[in-house]
Amino acid sequence: MSSSLRRGASAAAVIAFSIASLAACGAGSDAQTLEVKPDNAATSVGNIKIQNALVITQPDAKATGPAVISATLFNSGTTAQTLDSIGLNGEGAIKITPAGGKGQVTVPAGGSVVLGGKDNASAALTSPSAALTDGSVRKVTFGFSE
Repeated sequence: MSSSLRRGASAAAVIAFSIASLAACGAGSDAQTLEVKPDNAATSVGNIKIQNALVITQPDAKATGPAVISATLFNSGTTAQTLDSIGLNGEGAIKITPAGGKGQVTVPAGGSVVLGGKDNASAALTSPSAALTDGSVRKVTFGFSE
C-alpha cells in the first residue's frame, strides 16, 4: 500500500470520526440542544402560546402617551380563539384593536397573530401610571375565548 493511499485512508477516518462526534449533540429525543430555552417573555397554556410579550413605554419619563403591548400569539388547537382581554397588573383598561380595525382579534386554528407593528392588531394602554417604567417586570394576563 502506498503512503499517499494510507494518508488518504487516515484522513477519511479522522473526518468520519469528527462528523460522528459533532452529530452526537443533536441525536435522540433527549439531546442537549433540546434543553436550550429562548431568552424572552414566553408562556403557554393549553393550545395557546405567547412569545415575545413586551410592554413598550414612551421614550421619556416626562412624555405623555400610550404604552403598547407587543406579542406573538399562537394557537395550536383545532378551533379559532378570540383575544377577549389583556390585563396589566396595577394598570387600567387596555384597548385591543384588530388589524382591520373592526371586530375582534382572532387567532386562527393552527395559526398566529402578531400584536404591534404596522398593519397588525394592536393593544394600547392609553393612560399608563407613573409606576410603569422601563426595565420593570410586570404581570400581563391575556384572556381568550376558551
